[in-house]
Amino acid sequence: MIINLQKRIFVLLLCCVFVCTAASASISSRIDSVVSRKNLKKVKIGIEIIEAKSGKIVYKRNPRNQLIPASNMKVITSAVALEVLGSDYQFKTALAMLGRTLVVIGGGDPLLCDSVNDSKYKRKRDWLFADIIKTLKARGVKSLDAIVVDSTFFDDMRVHPSWSRKDIDHHYACQVSGLNYHRNCISIKYKRSGKVAPYSMTPLTRYVQIVDKVRATSSGSNSVSVHRNGTSNKYTLKGKCRSETGFEIPVERPALFFGTVLSERLKLAGIKVAGGVKEKYVKNDPKIEILKVYKTPLTDVLARCNKDSFNMAAESLVKTISAEHTNGKINGEWKHGFELIGMYLKRLGIEKDQYVFDDGCGLSRKNRLTADTIARVLVRMYHSDNRKVYIDSLAIGGVEGTTYKYFKESKYKGKIFAKTGFITGVRSFSGYAKTDDGDYIFSILTEGGGPYVRAAINDIVKAIF
Repeated sequence: MIINLQKRIFVLLLCCVFVCTAASASISSRIDSVVSRKNLKKVKIGIEIIEAKSGKIVYKRNPRNQLIPASNMKVITSAVALEVLGSDYQFKTALAMLGRTLVVIGGGDPLLCDSVNDSKYKRKRDWLFADIIKTLKARGVKSLDAIVVDSTFFDDMRVHPSWSRKDIDHHYACQVSGLNYHRNCISIKYKRSGKVAPYSMTPLTRYVQIVDKVRATSSGSNSVSVHRNGTSNKYTLKGKCRSETGFEIPVERPALFFGTVLSERLKLAGIKVAGGVKEKYVKNDPKIEILKVYKTPLTDVLARCNKDSFNMAAESLVKTISAEHTNGKINGEWKHGFELIGMYLKRLGIEKDQYVFDDGCGLSRKNRLTADTIARVLVRMYHSDNRKVYIDSLAIGGVEGTTYKYFKESKYKGKIFAKTGFITGVRSFSGYAKTDDGDYIFSILTEGGGPYVRAAINDIVKAIF
């Protein structure tokens, strides 16, 4: 009886091994058929696919080759930030008084007055200024000597040195400050009305100067371009407007941008500001009286970082890791942040020759990652107490985020949680696939080729199912 039972158990184990082996072989053959496509011959590809629960590698191709990750850099940035800062971490912006001076102390929050995040909480556009005005009036404040903005939670390197000149005039390469506001951009919208095409600006402010050379046209398409001389806040807009068009322009010195808009709103509300707006370190002055603290959960920042690929969110995470591990919690910087991220990866057994960190969002072409590095971090997060928080921050195939337009078929929709990546000549995709046979972790990095590479990457993920 015992012998028969042992035989049955042995046979069942053999069957399980056979099924698992057959499943792995099937996945491998399907992926190989994609990778062997003629148009991918000159494309550099790194792939690693892991069975989530067992940690077994079911497919690999050049998994330890360093490639440019593009926005898959955010996979590392966001995972380490969550692990190091903790899921309960909150970004804090303090409103305070120093005598008769109004002080706003930044805590690196990248979502302060971010319209996407505000809509989640049904907050009106100027909710923050309305609340500040209400707070001051409740104290009987009718005039101020000045406004001071303290952005020293981060250092003053607001533009990453590896970002190209053509990038930093676009919203996706906005400056990174210890006090951020409105994605550190102004929003411009043109709408043709007969023979003219007037523009509107949000927020309406004198902090920037617009030279409008856009003209209305009844033919062709919208073709408005932005020109800036150096690092000033003077922008020349040129081109044609046929119907309606809009875009965002990054500003210089975001903390002063916030302070200036605040000053303008206070004056409109009848609160005089005698002096100007100054940016300086004051937060440890013993005479400061904190009036209010505005908080943004780390989970909100992770979602904007991963679901929407908001670059400034990723850079703020790197600098926040640094600031929170610096005496006095000041001068959070890229270099120190990446040293701490490297130490975290070392604890996971990932060697230094598997990565090169330059920025947190993946805009820099100096970043290098391997599919194995990304996959191992994803494995760690899968088995971490932060698993749900992390997976919830990712885009969902066919549902939301940067993958909403992919994987619409019922077989895949809502079952792929991942981060896309794209800069010129680079496409990547890493995350989790929830199949009927269990959960899988995947990382796919590519360099070279055209738009057809994205289709191939999607087909590789589909091959897991």
